[in-house]
Amino acid sequence: MARGKLRIYLGAAPGVGKTYAMLSEAHRRVERGTDCVVAFVEHHGRPRTEVMLHGLEQVPRKDIEYRGSTFTEMDVDAVLARRPQVALVDELAHTNIPGSRNPKRWQDVEELLAAGIDVISTVNIQHLESLGDVVESITGIRQQETVPDEVVRRAGQIELVDMSPEALRRRMAHGNIYKPDKVDAALSNYFRPGNLTALRELALLWVADRVDEYLNEYRREHRVSTIWGSRERIVVGLTGGPEGRTLIRRAARLAEKGAGGEVLAVYISRSDGLTAASPKELAVQRTLVEDLGGTFHQVVGDDIPVALLDFARGVNATQIVLGVSRRKGWQYVFGPGVGATVARDSGPDLDVHLITHDEVGKGRGLPVARGARLGRARIVWGWLVGVLGPILLTWLLTSVAPDVGLANDMLLFLTATVAAALLGGLFPALASAVVGSLLLNWYFTPPVHTWTIADPKNIVAIAVFFGVAGSVASVVDLAARRTHQASRLRTESEILSFLAGNVLRGETSLDALLDRVRETFGMESVALLERTGETAPWTCAGSVGPEPAEVPEDADVDVPVGDHMALSLRGRVLPAADRRVLAAFAAQAAVVLDRQRLQSEASRAKELAEGNRIRTALLAAVSHDLRTPLAGIKAAVTSLRSDDVEWSEADQAELLAAIEEGADRLDHLVGNLLDMSRLQTGTVTPIIRESDLDEVVPMALGGVPEDSVELDIPESLPMVHVDRGLLERAVANVVENAVKYSPPDQRVLVSASALADRVEVRVVDRGPGVPDEAKDRIFEPFQRYGDSPRGVGVGLGLAVARGFAEAVGGTLHAEDTPGGGLTMVLAVPTAPDRRPEQTDLSAAATS
Repeated sequence: MARGKLRIYLGAAPGVGKTYAMLSEAHRRVERGTDCVVAFVEHHGRPRTEVMLHGLEQVPRKDIEYRGSTFTEMDVDAVLARRPQVALVDELAHTNIPGSRNPKRWQDVEELLAAGIDVISTVNIQHLESLGDVVESITGIRQQETVPDEVVRRAGQIELVDMSPEALRRRMAHGNIYKPDKVDAALSNYFRPGNLTALRELALLWVADRVDEYLNEYRREHRVSTIWGSRERIVVGLTGGPEGRTLIRRAARLAEKGAGGEVLAVYISRSDGLTAASPKELAVQRTLVEDLGGTFHQVVGDDIPVALLDFARGVNATQIVLGVSRRKGWQYVFGPGVGATVARDSGPDLDVHLITHDEVGKGRGLPVARGARLGRARIVWGWLVGVLGPILLTWLLTSVAPDVGLANDMLLFLTATVAAALLGGLFPALASAVVGSLLLNWYFTPPVHTWTIADPKNIVAIAVFFGVAGSVASVVDLAARRTHQASRLRTESEILSFLAGNVLRGETSLDALLDRVRETFGMESVALLERTGETAPWTCAGSVGPEPAEVPEDADVDVPVGDHMALSLRGRVLPAADRRVLAAFAAQAAVVLDRQRLQSEASRAKELAEGNRIRTALLAAVSHDLRTPLAGIKAAVTSLRSDDVEWSEADQAELLAAIEEGADRLDHLVGNLLDMSRLQTGTVTPIIRESDLDEVVPMALGGVPEDSVELDIPESLPMVHVDRGLLERAVANVVENAVKYSPPDQRVLVSASALADRVEVRVVDRGPGVPDEAKDRIFEPFQRYGDSPRGVGVGLGLAVARGFAEAVGGTLHAEDTPGGGLTMVLAVPTAPDRRPEQTDLSAAATS
C-alpha cells in the first residue's frame, strides 16, 4: 500500500489564515470530485472559518472523559474506517487528551498516512521543536506543544501562509481571531509588532531553507550537474594569503547587489597537509567573512581547481571570486595557475571573477613538494617508468648506441630506477631494479643472449647495481613516509589551532562545528548523541547531513565523549590516524553544547534578574512614592471629617489644596507607570498629523508653576509632523524634570528653532547637571540620578519622554548647558511640505 501524501500550511502566528486556506483547498478538491473529509478542524468561534466548514463532510469526533470533564478529539478509527482520499487535520502540534489513541496529533496523522490517506494539516512556526528556544527568546513564552521538525520536513508540500504584522494586528483588533475580552492582552503581549516581525522572518527563513533542500534533492535525483541560479551564491577561493581579505570584501559587495545573496569562503587544504597558509591569517579571514554575514568552509582536495569547482557546484553557487596569482612570471612554468584553470573549466553556468590586489606578482615562494602521499596517478607513472623504462632504454642502447660500455649501461639503468623511485616509491623502483638487472645480464653482459655471466667482475657489478637501486628506492620511500607524517602533524596542528581559536572566541555554534567535521573528513552526516544514563535511550543533541545516526552502533565512525556522549559519523570508515583529530572535534562539540546551554541559562537568569529589578522598583514605587501622597490625602481628609476641631475657611482651603496636590502627584505617577507599560509592550500607536509647536508646548506647562518657565517659541516655526498628545506628554515630563532640579531663583528656558528637516525644542536648566557617563543612563526606567530625594518620582519621566519622542519619529538627548546645568534637546520632524528653505540661524544661536 502506497503511503499517503502530507501537505502542510505553515504560519508565523495564530490568525494568519492557515485553517481558512486549508478549507479553501478542500472545497477546490471537492469541486474536482475528490473524496475529502474533515477529520478534525477547530474554528475557534471565528465566523468566516465556520462558514468554510459548510458543504464539507465531517467525521464525528470522539468524546473522552478526563478528570470529570468531557473533551473531543479526532476519532482515528472512524477516519480509517471511512477511508477518504484526503483528510483535513488541523493543529498538527496538538497534544491529545490522556486516554487518546496517541499522545500527539502528529502521531495520529502518521497512522493516516501509513494507511494511504492523504492529509492536509496546519502548524505554526513556533511549534517546531528545534525552534523552541529561539521562539522563547523572542516572545518570552515557552511552547509546550511541539512537533518534530522531521515530521514537517517529510511533507510533500509546505505552503507558507503569510501576513504582515500590521494586518494581523488589525485582524486581531477587529475581533477576527480572539474574543474581544482577550484582544488587549494579546496585542500587548504575544502579538506585539516586534514579536510578529521576528516570527515572520523565522518562518520565511525556515521555508527558504526547505525550498533549498527541495531544489538540491531534485537536482540530485535528476542528476542535474549544471548550476541553477535560484539566488546568488558567491564562493570565495582563499589561499591563506593576505589578499583574502580583499576578496572577501569584494564578494560581500557583489552579494549586496542581489537580493538574498550569500557568500561562502572556502579554503582548500591538501590531503598531505603541505601548505604555506598561515593559520592566524585564516582565522582573521574566517572572522571577517562571518562578520559580513557569510560562512567559512575548509575542504580537503589534492587538485585545488577541481576541488573548488566541485564545492561550488555542490552548493549551487553562481559566481566564484579568486585573486590574481601572486606568482612571478618564471613560476608559470609549473602550470597555468588555479585562476586560469578554474576559469577554463567553470563552464557557462559559473561566472569567475579574478580580482586584483596588492600582492599580485610579488611571488609566493618555491612550489612545495607534494610527494608525501603518492597519488594514484604518480604510482601509475612510477610503474610505467619502472617497467617500460628499462625496456625502452635497452632498445635504444642496442639499436642506437651499442658500444657505450657496460659501466655506462648500468648508470643509465640506475637513472631509470631512481626516476621510478621518485615517481612511484619503493615497489616500482624494486621492479625497475629487477627488470634492469635481467636486461643487463641478457643484452649487455658477455656472453650476451644467455643467462650465463662469464666474468665474475660483471656479477659483482650487477649485484652492486641491484643493491644501489634498492637502497635508493628505500631512501626515497622513507623520506616520503617521514614527510607524510610531518605534513599530517602540520594539518592536525592547523585544525587544532582553529578549534582553540573558536574556544577562545566562543563563536562556533554546534551546527557549524558539526558541519566543519563533515566537510573536513568528507562524511555524509554527523550527529552528537547523548544520554542521561547507561540504560537511557540516546537522543540527538545536534546533527548535520541527511539520515544522521540515531545510535552509535549505526555509525561508520563512533568517537565517545565521556560516559554519556558520542560523536557519530556516517559516510565511510576513517583510518585510525584520523581519530586523534576527530577526538579533538568531539571534545570541542561537547564544550560547545555545554556553552550553549550555559548561555541559555544565563540569558534566562538575566531576564529573571531584570524582571526582579523592575518588580523591586515597582514595589518601591508602590510602598513609598505612591503611599506618600496617599498618606497626605488621607491625613487631610481625616482632619476635615474630624468633629473635634472647627476648621477655619483658610485651614479648610489649605487641606483641600493638599488633597488636590496629592491627587495630582498620584495621577502623574500612575500615568507614568501606565505609559511605560504601554511603551514596553509596544501598544503606543501615534496619530501623526501637522501641528504647531506654539500651540502644543504651552499646553505641556500646566503641571509646573507659572513663574518657573520662560517660553521662547517663535510663531514663524514650520509645522511639525507629530502626535500632539504624545509630544505634549514628552515635553511636560522633560519640563517637570528640569523645574525639579533647577534652583528656586532660576527659571527654566524652553525655546525652539528650525534646523534642516526638523525642529528642536530645548529645555535649559541651571541645575547641578549630569556627567557624560550618566547622560544615557538617566533615560532608563526607574533611574534617578544622584541624591534625588525620595517622594519626587519613581524615575520614569525621562524614560517615558524618550519613548514618546521616538514613537513620533523624533529623538531626545541630553547636553551640557554652557555655564552649568543640563539641556534636554527634543528634535521632531517637520511636515513634509513645510520644510524650511534655510536654517533659522538666529534662533539656533540664541538657544
